[in-house]
Formats: sequence, C-alpha cells, structure tokens
Amino acid sequence: MLTVQDLARTSADLTATRSRSAKVARLAALLRGADAADIGTAARWGTGEAAERSLGIGPAQVRAALATAPAAAPTHTIADAMARLTAVADISGAGSKARRAQALAELFARATGEEQQFLGRLILGELRQGALESLVVDAVAAAFEIPAAGVRRAQMLRGDIAEVATIARSDGRAGLDALRLQVFRPLLPMLAQPAADLDDALSQLPHPILEYKLDGARVQIHKQDETVRVYSRQGNEVTAALPEVVDAVTALPARELVLDGETLALAADGRPRAFQTTMRRFGRHSDDPELRARLPLTVFCFDCLARDGETLIDAPTRERHAALADALPPALLIPRLADGDAAAAEGFLQAALAAGHEGLMAKHPQAPYAAGGRGSHWLKIKQAHTLDLVVLAAEWGSGRRRGWLSNLHLGCRDAAGGYLMLGKTFKGLTDKVLAWQTQQLLAREVARDGHVVHVRPELVVEIAFNELQQSRQYPAGLALRFARVKGYRSDKTAAQADHIDSVRAIFERQLAYRSSAPPAPARAANA
Repeated sequence: MLTVQDLARTSADLTATRSRSAKVARLAALLRGADAADIGTAARWGTGEAAERSLGIGPAQVRAALATAPAAAPTHTIADAMARLTAVADISGAGSKARRAQALAELFARATGEEQQFLGRLILGELRQGALESLVVDAVAAAFEIPAAGVRRAQMLRGDIAEVATIARSDGRAGLDALRLQVFRPLLPMLAQPAADLDDALSQLPHPILEYKLDGARVQIHKQDETVRVYSRQGNEVTAALPEVVDAVTALPARELVLDGETLALAADGRPRAFQTTMRRFGRHSDDPELRARLPLTVFCFDCLARDGETLIDAPTRERHAALADALPPALLIPRLADGDAAAAEGFLQAALAAGHEGLMAKHPQAPYAAGGRGSHWLKIKQAHTLDLVVLAAEWGSGRRRGWLSNLHLGCRDAAGGYLMLGKTFKGLTDKVLAWQTQQLLAREVARDGHVVHVRPELVVEIAFNELQQSRQYPAGLALRFARVKGYRSDKTAAQADHIDSVRAIFERQLAYRSSAPPAPARAANA
C-alpha cells in the first residue's frame, strides 16, 4: 500500500522538474504502484486537491499541527490519512474547534517531518508541483496504457479524477470506454481560447458559427421528465437558487435534456447587468423571493449535450445546435450567426456590443463537445482583452484608500504549477469591493514585506487591459498595459485561471496583427 511518504517524495520530485513528460512519468509510476484502496486518493492528491469537498481546515490550525513533534518513521497509508482528514472535517457542534485541533494534531503526530510538510501544503492548497488535473489525466493514461483521449473523455463525463483513476486501474480502457453521459451528473464544461480580435478569430476558424458572448454565469441544466436540476461551472448544484431557470426548462416538451448555457440578470431595457450583480443570485442555498423580484434571471442556451436518450457530445457543433433549436423556443436560444462573410460577422459583433454584451464566440461547425480548452475549436472575441488572473499579493492603500488593501499583484498559471506575475493594478475598484477584498485577502495572508501583504493564491479576478508589452521586470517577460479590475470571479478557482500559454498567444497575435496592419496616416505637424 502507498504511504503518505510516497506521495511526499513524489511531490518533491515533481517540484524539482520542469519537464512535463518527466512529471507525467513520475506520477504514472506512483499510480501504477497504487492498490485499489489508494489509487483514487493518490490521483486526487496528485492534482493538489486534498479532498472532493472543502475540509474546512484553516492556516492557523495547520500551523498549530505543524508544531507537533514528528514521528520517527512513516506509518500513514494514504487511505488512513484520508480517512483521518475526513473525520477532522466532519467534527462539528459544541467544542468542535478544540476537538478538531486535537484530531489534526494526532494526525500530524503520526507523520514524519517530510509528511507533515506535504500534508500541510496539501490541506491549504499550496502544493507547487505543477501536477494539475490535465497532467494527472495524462499520468493515468500512461500508467495503465490507455489512450489519453479516452481518459480525458472519461474525466469530462465523471468530473472526478479519483473515480476515473480507480476505473482505469480495475477495468482499463474498456471500463473507461463504457462510461456514458448520465443525467443529473454534470459534465466538465468545454472552454474557449481568447482571440486577439474578430480578424484573428476568422483567420483561425474561416467559417465559424458566431454567437453573442454573454457576461453571465455558466450553467448546465439537466432535465428528466418533470425533474430539472441546475449546476454551476464548478459542477455544484444551484437548482434551489434559480427557480426561473428551472421553470423555463420544465416547460419544455422534451422528456430528457442536458443543456449548456448562461444565465444573467437583465435591466428593464433588456441590457445585461454587471456579472457581479448576476452572481448575487448564486450566493444563496435557497430561493430568496425578494432578491428574485429585484434581480430576475434570464437563461440563454448555446449547446445541447443530450436529448431524449441520445448523447450528442460526439456530434458536430451544427448537429448539436440543430437539436437545441428543435428542443427550445427562440427566447431561450443565444443569438447566433451560422453563415456569413466577414462583413456580416463584423455587423454581428457590433450588434452584440451595442446590446451591451462582451463580444462574440466563434465555434468550429464540425467540432465535438470536449471538456477544457484544448485547440481552438471555441474562440472568444471581446472588445478589450481580458484575463482571469490570481491575486498573489496586495499593497496597503494611501490617501482615501488608507486602511484598505488596494494595489493587486496579479499572476497567471505557469507550467510548473505556480504563478507568474504579470503586473499590478488598483483601478476599477469601488469602495465596496476594496472593503470586501481587504477582508478576503487578510484571511489568506501568508507573509508581509513592508506594505505588501502576500496571500494564498486562491482569489481569481477578471482583468481588462489594452495590450501586453515586453518586460524585464517580470519572469514571464510580459506585462499588462492599462490593466483594470472588471470583477472577482467567484465561479472560478485558481486552477482555472488563465495559463501563461494563453497570455503568450495573445502577445504573439498582437505582434502578428501589428505587422500585418496598414501603416497609420502621418500626423499633421500642428496636431
């Protein structure tokens, strides 16, 4: 059986190498040696996630546990440690804080120093080993000699790397291939890559299907007979908070549906409200009639993944769209331009912007539905560039912002599982957001350096910027220009922030666009 020591040493090896293939090989060797009781937890811990759900264990509790004298020799199996962590998380009621601290101390007392450090970083989500979910997926494929595409498909269908790894170990390729879409089990969503502009998108996808890009909350809606359930981008059920979405889909004649779409709050004139306004409806576990009356939501669907017993994820985009149009009334469909030349595409973009939306989505008409953002089958076109970045630190404000953490240090994900800083900004922050982010960042504080507060990289913020420029100041060699905060993305985790590869792709397209653009007219001497 695998021990926590095995995981700790694997994690150290992963941290020490930058080669993705070497990371995959090292993880594959670990998974290959895992038995049935350990394989699921080993795979999940390989991604840096301690558990399927939050353990509710904070930094202070971990620091106290790390003060426990370590064991002389390893005794924890992975299964034992996971069971103990789950037991700690389940402690509740009167005196739970003290009982939880005692149980955590007992767990750490049975761990070696190496194991203690690994467990502490794992619990706090601070492993910097570069073993993100996609890498573990590839490691599962290598460990059990299964095509990576088959493992990725299984992960999309199940959304649980622990379950996928367990099936791969026990039943191999046949077991994963046998997995089918299940209604009321959310799929991982297909994602889009950013395009520099409409011309760039049309050069990558010469004859795309264009859709309005809405600044709403991504939802996946499952219907079977009279039962409808709604899931967030993260796969969490949000049905109770979204009765309008439930009512709209319940009324549809189809017996079974799995739909992908966006829901957002619209103003009286039909223009979209800010994303943060929409997200106020997602902060509750039940319906709030008063809030619903003030902020009614409208749902727009853009994909159909299953209909009346037929799974459509492998069907081309056009077929899925046809099924969607046949199952839903026009009022529930996202505005779409299926065929048109460059002039029509430009007109469609301007119409989307005039309606208050972010821009357009461009989709390959023959692409299947595949989780993640591999390739360029879906491209997002916005009026301004935006990136979802992680807050790494913040600086105390001055003047009227004194007492608030204001200037944000922003980073993207890198190939090693860490973060690369791209710049700072204090623009776009309201007093309300400043107060909220100060509270949230202080709760995640890990160190201070003068007026800079360093934090755990957990909060994701959407940043708009004019362009990227080369920089010697930052390790990535790139910096944001005229960056401003659009809003915090409570629907995203740090693992879903934008990757350095996406940032570099925007910069390369920016350079290519400039080199191909006609020269600007000469400025008049007295201008």
